[in-house]
Amino acid sequence: MGRREDLADAAVRLVARGGARSLTHRGVDTEAGVPPGSTTYYASTRRALLALVAARITEQLAGDVAGLRLPEDPDDAAVVAVATGFLDALAARGDAQAARLALLVELRDDSELRAPLTGADPVRDELVRAARTLLDGIGVVDPDAAARDLVGVVDALLLYRVGAVGPVDPAAVLTTYVAGLPRR
Repeated sequence: MGRREDLADAAVRLVARGGARSLTHRGVDTEAGVPPGSTTYYASTRRALLALVAARITEQLAGDVAGLRLPEDPDDAAVVAVATGFLDALAARGDAQAARLALLVELRDDSELRAPLTGADPVRDELVRAARTLLDGIGVVDPDAAARDLVGVVDALLLYRVGAVGPVDPAAVLTTYVAGLPRR
């Protein structure tokens, strides 16, 4: 891993702990254990620093999506297993997810920086395609719409887990969702 990634990871940790307002060049330098001014070389403005965090979160998501393994002949249980496994993988990056949630609020008026953290991200399109493949494999009537919704359900479950919003059984929620989808 290079200096840029180390700084981005430090910035993610700062935002996860203290929200987007805690993100400063000096704070990232301190968190990363680098000389003062190091972060400014890679991200000269606050906006560039926010972009660095968003890009790092997106890079990690891309790696997680690339690691998805889909069964060739899925059934409902396999769809739920893939979705819960992916949820677990995302939740394992708790700092990245907490930072993502903080930035979604902070950047609500900045569509360019916010886009990689939302459904507008091309990485999310890959995730929706994977969900579509699974749902088509179990005979869902409208796998395109159901795939977008399934990704949304996983995202909501992630919010509940990372934000410690309340007790939810992801497998039960996903099982109920998949079982209720109309089939061909």
